[in-house]
Amino acid sequence: MQTRYILASLRKHRLATFLIALQISLACAVLCNAFFLVVQRVHAMQIESGVAEASLATIKLSGFAPEQAVDVNARVVEALRGVAGIEAVSVVNMVPFGESVSSAGVRLDQERKRFGGVIDFYIGDSKAIETFGLRLVSGRFPLADEYAPIGKTVPSSPPVLITQSLAAHFWPGQLPLGRQFWAMGTAFRVVGVVAHLTVAAPGGGQSADADWAVFVPAIAGANLAGRYILRGRTSDIARISDNAKAAVVKAAPDAVLDTEQSNTLLELRESYFNSSYVMVALLMGVSVALLGTTALGIIGLASFWVTQRRKQIGIRRALGATTGDILRYFQIENFIIVSFGILIGMLLAYALNFGLMRFYELPRLPIWYLAIGAATLWILGQLAVLAPALRASAIPPMLAIKAV
Repeated sequence: MQTRYILASLRKHRLATFLIALQISLACAVLCNAFFLVVQRVHAMQIESGVAEASLATIKLSGFAPEQAVDVNARVVEALRGVAGIEAVSVVNMVPFGESVSSAGVRLDQERKRFGGVIDFYIGDSKAIETFGLRLVSGRFPLADEYAPIGKTVPSSPPVLITQSLAAHFWPGQLPLGRQFWAMGTAFRVVGVVAHLTVAAPGGGQSADADWAVFVPAIAGANLAGRYILRGRTSDIARISDNAKAAVVKAAPDAVLDTEQSNTLLELRESYFNSSYVMVALLMGVSVALLGTTALGIIGLASFWVTQRRKQIGIRRALGATTGDILRYFQIENFIIVSFGILIGMLLAYALNFGLMRFYELPRLPIWYLAIGAATLWILGQLAVLAPALRASAIPPMLAIKAV
């Protein structure tokens, strides 16, 4: 019965109702997409790299000519092995959360008609697998005689390790061992599957999945030099990293140490996701501010209507309406306004998500985010209107009538 009178009342205040509903709809659209972005970013920050991050550090050198590569490698590796606490040293082309230097689109057939996606290619010497700490799930690791020199980009027809995620994508429901794929003018043969190996720049490259990476065995040389991965005890890795940098500067004064990329892997992870931390904090701040503004708008409108309807409230109280009836009236009224705003907000949320999908390659907004956004705004609306509604329900009938 109250709903009919509430709708009639709202029709008399179309502009105020529309403005608060519009504010709620904007809050709904932004809140749903902001929450979605936060969850996506937090999920990305918690990614499992597949390597022993806590025990690893990396050194990056540049500024030397290709013909110096073999000599630089020899001097640097020897110097690193002399640093106290280093258990293993290897030469690689890149590391997780560092610079992505080798990625390419792959084909799953020799005719190159079936596109498999863009993946990262980790290239490392015979110590790299042990140093990284890759966990084998099936198959085997490359044999000692399968490490070959790099041609232009990779060794010729090398055996490779792929991740479980990549195997499931390439050959769903089939055994990947022994299968081939083609990229960069060569054929790659799968000899083993590892649990995880994240791309160098998760969430920031062209790979559709963070685990779309392979490991290619190679011999260090002109095309595999300047990036070194070293392993030590977790408790000592920070000290080891500092000592390693000092040793490398002394051993290779003709090369340039990249201080930004030469750190422990935990520091590289933190640095890599630093912008994500800022983005999450910013989105959370915007969401809280938007919810606070929306709540203040609801409170202001409800308070205005309480003052404006003092006579109406007094008459209803005199005719026998209880405090619960008055309270319920404002709560139902608020629920209708918020619901109208949410309905428009859901359409705006999908429109905003479509723009993000088109320009920033984000996935589609799942429908359950809309349910969370709607529930949040319904609860917020009921809490915001509660104080003005309680004040209205406490107005004595005679005082309300005399005051108007």
